[in-house]
Amino acid sequence: GVTRLLLTRIPFFKEIIVSSFACDSCSWSNTEIQSAGRVPEQGVRHILADMNREVVKTDCAMAQIPELDFEIPAFTQKGVLTTIEGIIDRAVAGLEQDQPVRRATDEEVANKIDEFIGKLKQLKEVHSPFTFIIDDPSGNSFVENPHAPRKDDALVVTHYRRTPQQAALLGLEGEELDEKPADSAEDLRNEVLQFNTNCPECNAPANTNMKLVQIPRFKEVIIMATNCDSCGHRTNEVKSGGAIEPQGTRITLRITDPSDMTRDILKSETCSVEIPELEFELGMGALGGKFTTLEGLLKDIRDLVERNPFTLGDSSTPSKTEKLQEFIGKLHEITEGKTKAHFIMDDPAGNSYLQ
Repeated sequence: GVTRLLLTRIPFFKEIIVSSFACDSCSWSNTEIQSAGRVPEQGVRHILADMNREVVKTDCAMAQIPELDFEIPAFTQKGVLTTIEGIIDRAVAGLEQDQPVRRATDEEVANKIDEFIGKLKQLKEVHSPFTFIIDDPSGNSFVENPHAPRKDDALVVTHYRRTPQQAALLGLEGEELDEKPADSAEDLRNEVLQFNTNCPECNAPANTNMKLVQIPRFKEVIIMATNCDSCGHRTNEVKSGGAIEPQGTRITLRITDPSDMTRDILKSETCSVEIPELEFELGMGALGGKFTTLEGLLKDIRDLVERNPFTLGDSSTPSKTEKLQEFIGKLHEITEGKTKAHFIMDDPAGNSYLQ
């Protein structure tokens, strides 16, 4: 027969290898999945209360349904890309396989297994709620989140540090024993830190993620992002990860081509922005620290001008509104590359950067 391999990426997860085998002589077929990346540093445990999900279950993962005291031990099934219903069907097929022999040799055990198979089949119809748990010390199992990137209320994902026994079972014991303690600063660069805060819009509890990033040929910066699950508000901010430079920095870019819009920009909180052709100046602290592109920064400036309260409602005057609309039109022409202009960044702390 022929085995076909497909390297594919699952959204919000990782790359996997799907292998498929089919025999033309006896019509036997089989599919498996394998992780295409390295083994993560932590194991993962998924607790799910919903049927309609795709699942990646590796061969070293254990599956449980506590309500039935049912467990599929690790290394008893090959890795598979399926659904919750598919895992239950596979378990039913495995239990039914030797039932004819059991009925002939031990009818009492066969009847108990028949009764249990009936309970498994009823799970698929979800007459009563149940919990499905996948515990994978390798960290390579995955349960789909249909609401991604938002939080899924029916799914609880827990990452844990695997025990030496689990590491030995995965063949990683030697690797972990030889591992040297990493430098704390290096750990900080590779880790996303998270701390609790409140949403600036609705004041609901939210999490802020913080990451130390090295910008090539520049310096380290700290990127912070907040995402509120209650109202959907999202914000991000950039802080300098180093000291204030001995000298300030003034960067002048002459925009001559639409490709200039794709340049990366790091604007610190102490940086002011000036566009002489529009007689426009953005003071220090406005828009906060940002790591974006030139086009993204110009779009933020346009949004800031459009949402000016003195141009909206009863407080606005026709003359001011016309001037601002004219300004927005000229800014749009610069963004599209129709008008040449100078873009000046003046940062007395020296912590701003233009690619």
